[in-house]
Formats: sequence, C-alpha cells, structure tokens
Amino acid sequence: MHGILRSWTSIPPIAALALLLTAGCAQNSSRSTSSSNLVVSLGSASVVVAQDGSPATLPVMIAGASGAVQVSVSGLPPGVEQQFTPVGGGPSGTLTFTGSVGAAPGTVTPTATVTAGGQSQAQTFTMVTAVVARVTPSIDTTLGVKGVLSQFMSTSFQISGYTGNFFPGGAATAANQAALTALAPQHVRLQAIGAAVPMVSNGGTAGDWNFTLLDQMAQPVLAAADKSPEFQIATAPAWMCLPNGNLDFANHLQDFANYAANLVRYYNKGGFDWGGQHFQSASAQPITWWGVFNEPNLTGLTPAQYVTLYDTVVAAMQAVDPTLKFSALEFSDYGLGTGEAGDPRLYLPTFFAATNAGGVHAQVDSVSTHLYGGCNQLDTDKALFAAVPDFVANLQYFYQQLANRPDLANVPVWVTENNVNADYSTSNGMSSCNPTQTFVNDPRGSSAFFAAWRPYVFSQMGKAGNRALYQWMFTGSTQYGETDANGTPYLSYWVDRSLQNAFPAGSTAPVQQILADNTTDASVEALAVENAKGTITVMVVNRAVHADSDDNGSGDARTVVVDLSSFNQFAAASLKTVDATTNLVSGPVGTSIPPSSRITVTFAGYGVAFLTLMP
Repeated sequence: MHGILRSWTSIPPIAALALLLTAGCAQNSSRSTSSSNLVVSLGSASVVVAQDGSPATLPVMIAGASGAVQVSVSGLPPGVEQQFTPVGGGPSGTLTFTGSVGAAPGTVTPTATVTAGGQSQAQTFTMVTAVVARVTPSIDTTLGVKGVLSQFMSTSFQISGYTGNFFPGGAATAANQAALTALAPQHVRLQAIGAAVPMVSNGGTAGDWNFTLLDQMAQPVLAAADKSPEFQIATAPAWMCLPNGNLDFANHLQDFANYAANLVRYYNKGGFDWGGQHFQSASAQPITWWGVFNEPNLTGLTPAQYVTLYDTVVAAMQAVDPTLKFSALEFSDYGLGTGEAGDPRLYLPTFFAATNAGGVHAQVDSVSTHLYGGCNQLDTDKALFAAVPDFVANLQYFYQQLANRPDLANVPVWVTENNVNADYSTSNGMSSCNPTQTFVNDPRGSSAFFAAWRPYVFSQMGKAGNRALYQWMFTGSTQYGETDANGTPYLSYWVDRSLQNAFPAGSTAPVQQILADNTTDASVEALAVENAKGTITVMVVNRAVHADSDDNGSGDARTVVVDLSSFNQFAAASLKTVDATTNLVSGPVGTSIPPSSRITVTFAGYGVAFLTLMP
C-alpha cells in the first residue's frame, strides 16, 4: 500500500502583521494587529474527505484569543464544504468537512485561518478527496452467471520457430513449468503455426510429419498447470493452402479434417502410422479440448464456409475420440456494428442460425473470441481503457446469439486472446495495423498500466458473464508476454497470478457470489465477492489517467475508502497491491491490516489492490 499524503510542516505563528504608520504622531508610530498571545495548532497534518458525504474532522486548538473567534478555510476543492464548531465553550473546536460525489478526487493544501480580537494566524494542511467503494452483503444476480463469478484465468503459447526453446530441458524446463503451474491457468492454449505445424507435406512418406518443434512446447505443458491444454488447430498445413496462406477450402476441406483427426490419434489414441513409421505422443496425458481454426473471419472463410468446416472437422475428430470438447469460432472481434471484418454481426448469425437454416450442427462446448484494446502504439491510455466497455458489448452480443439456439443457450463464452495491443511487426519492420509506421513495441502490456487495465477487464467481463480470460501470450515481448524468453516474469505475470489467486475458478474452487458495489468515481473500479465460508474479497482498481494525452503514463494518484459498514465485524483483514513498485522477482506480498467498517486504500498511480476480509 503506497500513501499519497504529502509530508507536512507547520507554518510558524505570525509574529507581526503590517505596521500602520500615522504621519506626525511619533508617539503612535506603530501598532501591531496581532500578538504572540494568539496560538493556533491543528490536531492533524492531513484529513481525508470521502465523496459520500461522511464527515471528516480536523481539531483546531486555539489559545490566547481575545474577543470573538472566527475560523475560515480557503483553498477547498469544489464539492467540499466546511463548518467550524466550538468545543466546550471554545475557543478551540473542530472543523468538519463533507464531500460530495462531484468533488474532484485528489490532493490539495488548504489554509485554515483563525481571527480573534484583531489578531490572526494561518495553518496549512493536506486534504485528500477520496473515492468511496461501497460494498453491501446483497448478491447481485444480474451479474456474472446468475450472481456467480465463474471466470477462470489462463494463458497461451504460440508455437513456432521463435518460441520453441522456452522449455530447453533440465532445470530451465522445470523452472518454467513451475512458473506456469504457479499461475494456475486452466486449459492453457497451444497454437501451432509456421514450422510447428507437424504435417509438412503429403508425399506418403514418413517425412510428411515432424512433431519435434510442436512437442518441445506441448509435452512440457501437458505435464504442467492443470495438465489439460486446449490445442487450437490454428491453420492448415502449407500444402493445403492457397498462395496467400489461406486454406484452399474448395479442394482441401476433407484433407484438413483428416489432418485434425490424426492429431487426435497422435495425442489421445496411441498414435497413427504413416509412410511406414509410427507417430505417437510421448505423454500418456490426452488432450480433451480442441479449438477449430483461428480467426476464420480474417482468413478468407465466409460464415457459411466456416460452419461447413467446423461441422466436417468436428465429425472427423469425434470419430477418433468421442470424449473431446470443442471451442468454436476463435473470432477476431472488433468493430461491433461497423461492418468491418471483425464485426461479429456479420459472422455470428450464420453460425447460430437454426440447423435447418444453415447453422452449426456439430457439438459446441464453448465459443471463443479475441479482444484487444487497440492496434496502434500511438493509442492513448484513455483510449485503451475506453475499449473495455466495447468488450462487454461484444460479449453480450455473443450471448444474445447463443440464446437464439435453445440447444446452445448454456454454452459459455471464452476470451481466448486478450491484451492491450494487437499490432505486430511485419517482415520489413513496419506496423501490421499501420503500414506507414515503424512497428514499436508497446510496453503497456507489462507496465504499471497493465496493473490497472487487466483487472478492469477482468472485473467488467466477469460481471458480464465471461467464463474465461486468456493472456496473449505466456512468453514473449513486453507487449504480449507474462515472462521473457528465459522465463523471467514481467509485471503482467504477477497481475494475472494475483487475479487467479483472488478469484479462483473451476470445479474444485469455492463458489464466489458477486456482491453489490458502487463507486463514487468512474476512475476506480471495484469487484467484490463472497465465498461459502463467508470470506469477502474486494478488488479495487485505480485506472485514473493523469492526462488525456498519456501513452504509458503513470496514472493519477487515488485514495479509496472501501465502505463495509453494512457487514458484521470481521475477525481479520489483509491487503495486497500490485503496481509500479511490485518486486518482479518475488511478486506482491499481502499485509495484515486492522479490520474496519471503512478501510482506506491508497495508490500513487495505476494499480490494483486486493482486500481480503475473514469472518
């Protein structure tokens, strides 16, 4: 927890004010309007004024006053009012401050001035206007899945020539597996592209298949985390594709289905024979979850063609292993209602149409989508935060479409790719999304900005009923990764690990009911849950942008009062913060704090805090 209150130094008493000179009257050449008899001191160097109107008091000690005493305060922020009340007949008393929702959060330095009998003294103090996050015991059944937070965290590996050495063997592999397992991801996503696609040709010889690069990543993942990855069959082997890299749908649809079926045989059914050689996974651990194709809306497939591809491939894979589960669509999702290639309104209605109207026939266990904050390193922090409500709108559209099919109404939506920036470098070093710009790595994927952005996404999407949130990717650059190529964690690793620890999900995790909450300022996001044992977890996110033009700024300071006055007394409490000061080697550490009905959390800039309260 990092305070934002400034150090305070008292101003010494005013010994003398301006001299009043009277010409020609030597005997009255000076007269002081104050005296050292008037002494004023404040009971505190600072005061926190909450935006919910709760009174905040500041004792004012006055001695040596003669005559009537007046106390005034200058420099108060708009929306904060003050009143002085004498105590015990005066002249000392109490200044009481009340703040409204409209009071700007932040820190100012007002001046309290005491005037009595022609004398005056002034003292400055620090005033912090605090956002209030009020949590009540009532379950909000309009959020999550009928009031339950059911969103698990996960991560992804894109497997190609540039990622194949992350598990090099020995101690390095064990350490990286341990870091992955500690993250507690469910159904880690494996996406093979380029040189990692195991079928390299179709000549009928053993040389047609090579699993070496793929299994350098897949085998260690099969032995880590929940040991149940999702294999995302992202693309077809090159020999099935057109010169532009897209699947030759007209000529190789069945070939692609047969290829997928052999992948199932390789990992789940003791392997397959090809060209006189037997190909079989080294691990006995099967792969249950499979994603069928990646971002079909960007790879030349019409909505109707994707339905046909999905039905054909799933049928071929189920013929090998009927126990499989399938993730459909893996959609590149952006521009809802715009008519752009990423607009789900162009693709989803065909997929979710009635079966007799061309809709999907095959088994669907989840539908997956990909959501990024932007595709330009020049996007401001403000713009990336503003993208999150759009995520929610797209998610809601997915659920609306699922509801059109009674047989699919309970299928969950997974966000299997999520990060701040979808851009990447082309072969000539230019931006893929903005070809006239040189590509520049966006550090906000792992800077302090991420410590506010990802928790904000988690909260908003979890409240909207999202069931899975995947990081893109586990190992990569500071734009995309949770660790570097050697497994050294970035701040993004600790953000995601803290989210999973605070809000565990899965069949063995306790049910977490979403509590009603309200914050007095939109720059602060709150998410509160209660589990079956009565433990309350409150996540507080400071996403306050310092300046509209900030691009990877530090954020604005915030003080947040978590109001728990509607609950019974708690036996214990702890607080853990992830922000720019978090140790990247050991991660954030929780600290015990006194339980209270109103707990203050401070942020120096972007960050997230997890407050845990035990009954």
